[in-house]
Amino acid sequence: MSNSDILILNVDDNDGARYVKTRILQGAGFEVAEAANGTDALTMARRLLPALVLLDVKLPDINGIEVCRQIKSDVDTCTILVLQTSAALTGRDDKIRGLEGGADNYLAAPIEADELIANVNALLRLQRTQADLRNSEERFRQLTDNIEDVFWMFSLDGSELLYVSNAYATMWTRPAQLLERAPGDWLDAIHADDRAAVAARWQLAGAGEPFDEEYRLTVPGGVRWVRDRAFLVRDAADVPYRIARITSDITQRRDMEDRLHAADDNKNDFLATLAHELRNPLSPIRNAVALMGEVAPADVALHQKARQIIVRQVAHLSRLVDDLLDVARISQGKLTLQLQRTELHAVVDSALETAQPMLESRQHRLVVDVPPEPLWINGDPVRLAQAIGNLLHNAAKFTNRGGEVRLQVARLADARVSISVHDNGIGITSYNLPRIFNMFAQGAAAHDRVHDGLGIGLSLVSTLAHMHGGSVHASSPGIDHGSTFELILPLLDAAATASAPVPPDTAHPTLAPGMRRVLLVDDNIDSSEVMGELLGVMGHEVFLANDADRALALARAHRPDTIILDIGMPKVDGYALARMLRDDPLFALTRLIAHTGYGSDQDRQKTRDAGFDFHLVKPANFDELERSLRPSQVLEHEKK
Repeated sequence: MSNSDILILNVDDNDGARYVKTRILQGAGFEVAEAANGTDALTMARRLLPALVLLDVKLPDINGIEVCRQIKSDVDTCTILVLQTSAALTGRDDKIRGLEGGADNYLAAPIEADELIANVNALLRLQRTQADLRNSEERFRQLTDNIEDVFWMFSLDGSELLYVSNAYATMWTRPAQLLERAPGDWLDAIHADDRAAVAARWQLAGAGEPFDEEYRLTVPGGVRWVRDRAFLVRDAADVPYRIARITSDITQRRDMEDRLHAADDNKNDFLATLAHELRNPLSPIRNAVALMGEVAPADVALHQKARQIIVRQVAHLSRLVDDLLDVARISQGKLTLQLQRTELHAVVDSALETAQPMLESRQHRLVVDVPPEPLWINGDPVRLAQAIGNLLHNAAKFTNRGGEVRLQVARLADARVSISVHDNGIGITSYNLPRIFNMFAQGAAAHDRVHDGLGIGLSLVSTLAHMHGGSVHASSPGIDHGSTFELILPLLDAAATASAPVPPDTAHPTLAPGMRRVLLVDDNIDSSEVMGELLGVMGHEVFLANDADRALALARAHRPDTIILDIGMPKVDGYALARMLRDDPLFALTRLIAHTGYGSDQDRQKTRDAGFDFHLVKPANFDELERSLRPSQVLEHEKK
């Protein structure tokens, strides 16, 4: 700021003295206003707000010392500098009275020009320093009052609170005014288990001991975690004279850490369980293979028994791998549904077929209560059967041998359907109920079984329920009192159900559970006939075609649920035929299986792009063929 921007009010009843001082000040570049008495001086000071008042002590109406006192006592003018001058009152006591009256300096006349300017400049420098300090303090106050952390300032011994920011009342849920009367009031809000340790560490902070504590505050509704740090504030000589503190709310961070620890524990438990579950079926498989190598080929009974063991254990391994794939799809958001108009009875039958072996192996009594009328939903029949099957499997697993499992389906009044699975097994503790649908969650084991499964099934049920616009709930009276899982899904409205066309399959004879109506398309007649015979032996209904035209005609006539296509056919190849089928709404959800001699990654991508669900490389072995036809098998397009 230049002198021309600074206004000085020159107050003197002596016209000559006032004129001289004005000229000196103007010569130094200052802007000057004049007053000849105390009354005018006070009025102009309030109106003009000059940076400095050059004030003569002896005035005709009001004493200069009283004028100074009023200027300094007024909140609007208290920051104005006052330089008192006097030609008569020049003694030591006069100067003391002037300074004690509020003057910033006192000069005795006669005053040399350079002395006057030097005093004015010195006072203005002091004023600028004080203004900078006030601005700095104001910026600091605004900063600390507008952050979520609590900022504190204490005396060096920690007994006197000098400042605390507005965030204190929010974080401590106590009024800051209490700290003015009792600076240690903040300690009373600390959790009883943490208070003594924090207080002891705080006593040492003034001596320079590190203070960086994490502790709990007792607040309405629970606790709040905070991190509290203190450090010494030092002067220019590096001597400490205050203690500053910053307190941050770390509740969310602590919650995340607890979740991470829990997730890490779950991960470790899952890996241990996975290793255990994978070893379980491997042991009997290896023993069965060793047995087959040791016994004579003529011992048909032992060979048959060994093969049955291998088949059962491989099925168990396949189920574990399927569970792992579902985990990957859920975590990556790639789990997709093939929604269609679905009748619930068929879904329930498929689920029962899947769970029956487990129920029979544990000698459970199964009670099924399903209303006779059709119940139509918009859903993915494969995934819904998987969800209900998981609930049945879970009930069988957690019920002691010889128990009862009840599956009940009921139409609800609000256009929804309830599918509940109840058992009289070991039940669920109140601790486990809220987390039973979490990934990898495991409850207690029935006393007569080895702990098995990956803790994935119920989490998958919950995911599938929500993807279908429904919900799933668990309840249990407690340990040894059984449990109930209820899956609730929305039903299609009556108008949509009445107007919907009859599904194509109803025009054909009903197939055995798990069997399919298959159209096999291959220009190699021998290959198609042999595979057709194999599929027939497996229990499927098979139709054969050797070209695209015949395939389309048979497909429209018989509405197969599965079509196996050779790729390298004359005229219209398998890729083109697959696209033609996908473009027809009748076959939009039909399972398409590519059967080709090409098996590279590029070839598999081409079949996926053409709309195929599976890719079998010739010659496809029996297990691969059988797996691609399973009703519960996840389709290829769900992996994309």
